[in-house]
Amino acid sequence: MRKLVAIFKNKDIRDRILFTFAMMLIFRVGAAITIPGVNISQDSMDTSNVLSLMNLLGGGALQNFSLFALGVSPYITSSIIIQLLSMDVLPALTELTKQGQNGRKKIEMATRYLTLVLGAVQAYGIAVTMQNTDAITILDSSFWGYLKIVVFLIAGSMLVMWMADQITTKGIGNGVSMIIFIGIVSTLPSQIYNALYYFFGTELVTQDSMRILQGATKLGLYILAYLLIILFVCFIEKSVRKIPVQQSGKGGALNAKINNASFLPIKINSAGVMPVIFASSIMMAPAVIVSFAMNKVDDNLNNILKIFTSSELVKMPWFDGGHWYMPWGLIIYIVLTFLFSFFYSNLTINPEKMAEDFQKNGTYIPGVRPGNETHHYIKKVLNRVTLLGATALTLIAALPIVLTLCKVVPSSLALGGTGMIIVVGVALETMTQINGLLASGDHANVI
Repeated sequence: MRKLVAIFKNKDIRDRILFTFAMMLIFRVGAAITIPGVNISQDSMDTSNVLSLMNLLGGGALQNFSLFALGVSPYITSSIIIQLLSMDVLPALTELTKQGQNGRKKIEMATRYLTLVLGAVQAYGIAVTMQNTDAITILDSSFWGYLKIVVFLIAGSMLVMWMADQITTKGIGNGVSMIIFIGIVSTLPSQIYNALYYFFGTELVTQDSMRILQGATKLGLYILAYLLIILFVCFIEKSVRKIPVQQSGKGGALNAKINNASFLPIKINSAGVMPVIFASSIMMAPAVIVSFAMNKVDDNLNNILKIFTSSELVKMPWFDGGHWYMPWGLIIYIVLTFLFSFFYSNLTINPEKMAEDFQKNGTYIPGVRPGNETHHYIKKVLNRVTLLGATALTLIAALPIVLTLCKVVPSSLALGGTGMIIVVGVALETMTQINGLLASGDHANVI
């Protein structure tokens, strides 16, 4: 409570928070404005499950086929591509990463140009996919009709990017994360309504006291499970492996004391939510490509595509003589999430580059020689830590699917998943930002 009072007494932080809320409000208004010339089906996301992740990240903007339907998805995709190409794939990009602030500005500009290209392709693909799956009806299906929709979607995506930049510079920081955060949080009221309806149903109308008590008990357990999962996600997000480091040179007892307090923190879940997004994107790709290329999918091809649907029990084509149904999509999803956790952790924390920086700056790990030995040591620790983080991330991501397959709760009430990881991660990061602003705030701004 004392920290909350201190936040609102600080004029700079208060203005940043109010500005962030204003940007969030504009985003939610834009997410409710449907693009002209398009009619929306009532169950659009039920008939287009392949786009459910984008709908989640956009807070229902895609379901409304609104101006902000693309959200920050093209920017995230282009950022990942540029980051991968900068890893000694394109020498020009690799060289820019070594040019400091000037190089970062050029890389950011390249990312934005790539965002425009990917946004145009993605906008057209989504429009055709949702049209083919009867999620939307485009009134003007000519070239100019589709061009108008693509322009609207790209303009909306660029406006969202601008708002994210404004939140980063004038708000409380982490603009892209905050846009995704408000999109997910905006779905909570409908989820609460769905939970009340599911656990109570018609009991309140019939006034059956016994069934009302049972529904209340189930609702209490549901809320308790939700809180426990939030605590588990917080624990995973805050857990770090501290590698002690020291600075070579003279400095006496005081310098030794500082050196003893220095360490290199490696988060258990250093990959964040990116492995889940990667895995979901790869699993969505076959269905998106087929829906994009074909107006109507035959039954045989539809059965094959169900293999990539994580929330269904599917009989593989070569088991026609038996009744062996397996959650093949869930198994593929778990494997991809686990593997991508190691891939993105090593992408985020480059042990080889870190060892080179240590050697240049005169930093070393006690008991470990500089150079290759430091590189191998950091890599070994990173892989061991990532094993725990990948297991926890996979468990959290698979939990809602498992609950749905076991028919414990419907898919609309499933706990955990991508949204939970993003919301908790952004909330913790935002609190860290606010604490930093409080610690470095100018007392002249306090009123």
